[in-house]
Amino acid sequence: MTWAAMRPRDLALALLVIVVWGVNFAVIKIGLVGLPPLLLAALRFMLAAFPALLFLRPPKVPLRLYLAFGLTMSVGQFAFLFTAIHVGMPSGLASLVLQSQSIFTLLFTALWLKEKWHANQLAGLLLAAGGLTLIGSAHGAAMPLTGFLLTVAAAAMWACGNIVSRAVGRHGPMNQLAFVVWASLVPPLPFLALSWLIEGPAAMTTALQNFSLQTFAAVAYIAWASTLLGYAVWNFLLSRYPVNRVAPFTLLVPLVGLCTGWLVFGESLKPIHFAGGALLMLGLLVNLFGAPLLTRLQWKS
Repeated sequence: MTWAAMRPRDLALALLVIVVWGVNFAVIKIGLVGLPPLLLAALRFMLAAFPALLFLRPPKVPLRLYLAFGLTMSVGQFAFLFTAIHVGMPSGLASLVLQSQSIFTLLFTALWLKEKWHANQLAGLLLAAGGLTLIGSAHGAAMPLTGFLLTVAAAAMWACGNIVSRAVGRHGPMNQLAFVVWASLVPPLPFLALSWLIEGPAAMTTALQNFSLQTFAAVAYIAWASTLLGYAVWNFLLSRYPVNRVAPFTLLVPLVGLCTGWLVFGESLKPIHFAGGALLMLGLLVNLFGAPLLTRLQWKS
């Protein structure tokens, strides 16, 4: 993929989405100042669904897939991610570790869909696993082990959601933004129930009674900018360019997330975090670009 292959306007849109998604992790941390994590997630999906569903028709997808997508990609991923940041996972580091979802996707497709690995995928998996091991080994006050493990769990749930997305894609072309909006009807009730059981009605009541403009702005950003604007622009780009030309832009999300966490919260990482992050990103790059590179080398030889 070369950025020059995209029209300047589309390149600007791609970079806009990357900035929006990268900043999102810091905004989550701001939202958690006023709301417990599970309640924040419930409000996020309420705003993502309303009023957008009034303007979008639901795609013709079986109800079981709406439920599966909502419970994995939404409830599972964000219950773990929001809780991870709540217990002290640095927002920038969370944006990096969450990218391991692509490695979990490889594992799950091999396990459940019986897909075979190519040499570059296995190499990428080993590199990324080494990177995660280095990051996890450096837990402490700046990065609690619980926060790290919860973020890894969030990445695994995202990967489960990717498997569901494949099943959704078999139902033919559709408005993916509309699917995301209507699937956002699934998470609020589970999140509210979990918040009631885990965080407690007193914490929920106190948070809602002290609901501030800053908290609303954070929830609105997560729901409208990160979810609706992000998916709308991303799907527009995917409709105009091959996936392998668009998808690599997501590798820039951790860079934005790490910079934002440093600028806004003064989050600092240890050298071992940088080393682990470099290995993780190298693994993702090998996974994305290794096969074409090997093909070219074989062709030249």
